[in-house]
Amino acid sequence: MTFKVDLDVFAGPLDLLLYLVKKHEVDVTEVPIAKVTEEFIAYLEILEELAIDQVGEFVELASVLLEIKARALVPRPEEQEEVVEPIREDLVEKLLEYKQFRDAAVLLEDRAREWEARFIRSHTEELPRKGPPATIHFADVQVWDLVGALTRVLERQERRRPRQIIQDDTPIEVHIESIERMLKDKGKVAFTTLFDADMPRMRIVGIFLAALELVRRGNLLTRQEQLFDEIWLEYRSPTEATSEGLS
Repeated sequence: MTFKVDLDVFAGPLDLLLYLVKKHEVDVTEVPIAKVTEEFIAYLEILEELAIDQVGEFVELASVLLEIKARALVPRPEEQEEVVEPIREDLVEKLLEYKQFRDAAVLLEDRAREWEARFIRSHTEELPRKGPPATIHFADVQVWDLVGALTRVLERQERRRPRQIIQDDTPIEVHIESIERMLKDKGKVAFTTLFDADMPRMRIVGIFLAALELVRRGNLLTRQEQLFDEIWLEYRSPTEATSEGLS
């Protein structure tokens, strides 16, 4: 069974690159190409497996990173100044521009929430009865934190046994219902506890997509105490989502 992901949570390759740069706690202008390229490729492999719609954009940026890394490792005196630096500078310029737009968007979202808190929605205004919430709530975890956690889960699976292609046609909705039952019973669960040691790779991917869909629907929040710590999933009922929108 082939899954096709069409979610708004994967903002694009520059968003992933910015996340990796921040992860290494360096300035955007000092992108550690060697380290970032390896990690970017690792994330790309997962995104290709998830079959997201915009994976081609990630492949394009990955090729640029690989080119910069290759030229830096095997520099040619006549090309080092003329080719490598302009490519790198162009990438950094795009990343800085993206960061400015992203920071501005976050600021506007914060102001919008403050505005909603001051001016309560009129009772006469009808709330939409169907459809997902306007915003996707990840709390203090980014989608790339979840993808990174999924990468570590799959790596552990492969260390236990060689990769095997086992078909799993379980519908996403079945996984969604299973996660919802678990969260309603326990309140919150660790992300890694969703996966069993002998679980087929395709089922792991299916459960991950189900968790993302629950986030999109507004029924699941993701939290993390510190970077690289366990990611916790918390149940968020539709009534809580509606009340937050009115507060």
